[in-house]
Amino acid sequence: MSFLTYIRLKAVATFLRFGVPAMPAPKTDDVLQIPSRDDRRTIKVYVYKPSNPQQGPSPVLLNFHGSGFILPLHGNDQVYCRRIAENTPYTVLDCAYRLGPEYPFPASPNDVEDAVKYVLSRPEEYDLTHVSIGGFSAGANMSLALSGHVFPAKTFRSVLAFYPPTDVSVDPYKRVQPEPAPTNVPPWIVSVFNECYFRGQDPKQPLLSPMFIDAAKFPDNILIITCGQDPLAFEGEELAKKLKDGKRHVVSQRMPGVGHAWDKQVEAGSVAEMKRDEAYALAIEMLKR
Repeated sequence: MSFLTYIRLKAVATFLRFGVPAMPAPKTDDVLQIPSRDDRRTIKVYVYKPSNPQQGPSPVLLNFHGSGFILPLHGNDQVYCRRIAENTPYTVLDCAYRLGPEYPFPASPNDVEDAVKYVLSRPEEYDLTHVSIGGFSAGANMSLALSGHVFPAKTFRSVLAFYPPTDVSVDPYKRVQPEPAPTNVPPWIVSVFNECYFRGQDPKQPLLSPMFIDAAKFPDNILIITCGQDPLAFEGEELAKKLKDGKRHVVSQRMPGVGHAWDKQVEAGSVAEMKRDEAYALAIEMLKR
């Protein structure tokens, strides 16, 4: 990436970040700074401990937030993380990762890989037969990619992917959504996200587009949540269809009437809240397998 290109992308990313509402610090049970592959740099992790922990090492879910690979939204999944911790024996590690354009691909998946390796190195603390991974949007993309391409298939008990981009080679302007409605992620923003994250890279490589990973390499239990008003819905459902080969348990559920990242801001008693609770319940059910 040339210096002038970086300055242009940095300016656009900064503009988009100004539109992100300030988030209060999440109410967690602990905060970790786990080691990364880079000297003198750590990865911040919010910890949510189970309300009813099991004896011995804890099952663990590594969660990765949505971001478009450029937006600083770590902590935005606290409702989900707490819901999991209250309704399963899982400890939830909500992990940060580096963002573009300051840290383009493969910085983000490198951080995901380092977080997983941290868990796998601590069998006295975490039950390595019950390690699950998941996330939202960009975090879901990386969870699918790492679980199917970097780690052996039996590393993860489950993958939980909420509205993931699964094929970033698709032109954002050619994507369509199942239901006619204004999209909250217009094509020009997706184009900016892509350019900040993987400019100059082959978009069909598996760490960017899990659609191109051999189905046999994925874990045994996979949940993919899509949204009726999301241009990413069809590709998420296409990946789920590919994975339904009779060799694993795959749940693919489209939430009608809602758009990308709908679950982050819902009103009490609304349809959006009902759909959020339904989607989170599917994640809890998958973790109990």
